Amino acid sequence: MTRTVLHDLLELGQQIWLDSLSRDLLDGGQLARLLEAGVSGITTNPAIFENAIAKSPAYRGEVEALRRCDLAPWERLERLTFADVRRACDLLLPLWQESGGERGYVSLEVDPELAPDAAGTIAAARRVHAAIERPNLLVKIPGTAAGAQALETLVAEGINVNVTLLFSRTQYRRVAEAYRRGLEQRQAAGRPLAAVFGVASLFLSRLDTAVDALLAERAPEHPEWQGKTAVAFAKLAYQDFLRHFGEDALGSLRRAGAWAQRPLWASTSTKNPAYPDLLYVEPLVGPETVNTLPEATLTALFDHGQARGATILEEVDAAQAHWAQLARLDIDPEAIGEALQQQGLAQFEAAQRRLLALLA
Repeated sequence: MTRTVLHDLLELGQQIWLDSLSRDLLDGGQLARLLEAGVSGITTNPAIFENAIAKSPAYRGEVEALRRCDLAPWERLERLTFADVRRACDLLLPLWQESGGERGYVSLEVDPELAPDAAGTIAAARRVHAAIERPNLLVKIPGTAAGAQALETLVAEGINVNVTLLFSRTQYRRVAEAYRRGLEQRQAAGRPLAAVFGVASLFLSRLDTAVDALLAERAPEHPEWQGKTAVAFAKLAYQDFLRHFGEDALGSLRRAGAWAQRPLWASTSTKNPAYPDLLYVEPLVGPETVNTLPEATLTALFDHGQARGATILEEVDAAQAHWAQLARLDIDPEAIGEALQQQGLAQFEAAQRRLLALLA
């Protein structure tokens, strides 16, 4: 096996996942090669599947056949996407087994329109978990208030969850607390804690895009302040992670075999071409973290990325100072995070509707 920078990052405690899944990746052997190169997991979402199914010839025959079946569009969509996810789970299963359940996961989203409905999210997650029937599946649910309620129940039941669309520290803390409560419920019921794995997906580049626009208006004389908010958010959120899941914080739960809910850096392709292509990668390396990368960013990491230590622990004071500077400019990252979460949900809902229309 050829050693890559991904293996170096893994030694520092960070997993690199691929933020993409398609028949082309599965059929052509590319995904298998990426696993050999050190990729440890896969994330998907409705927009990823929309792009794959709409553009790839690999789906056309099955799409046409499904249109002739007496099925609802959502059932046709699940036939397509569930098949891809099962194949990916099977491909990553040896990694999941070798790592003792620490790596080798594939994420699949529940219907994003369920975001405000805790009971509906729980029911959908249970159904997806049972339908995929793979131990290395992560069911993705949005990190809304209702999603946090659902998370607590699902963790207690032993369902692996990727909480997605987190754009603020308040949102992150809410799901971290829910995950811990779920573990405590599970422990109280005498159920094994090591059977549960989870991540919390914090979205980065969209936060910079939103805040940079305000900085350009309110502090045009300081262009150097732009492109700093998302990395600062991640560094401060990691401090929150340590408070929730560090050795002292998780204590008896860790000793009983519990996994910490790992921060996962998402939306990691830079939207501003003036920024370094690894802006949301190299500064955010640390123990018990995951970074999920689209193919272009992963290619850049292979090409010129470096693993130079636990960078997530560096310049935390500078991150706090940046946060304070935003407050002085009347820029509220928490309010922006709420708006971005709603925008993200709307984008996923739109992608889901387009997918259903494609299969109608």
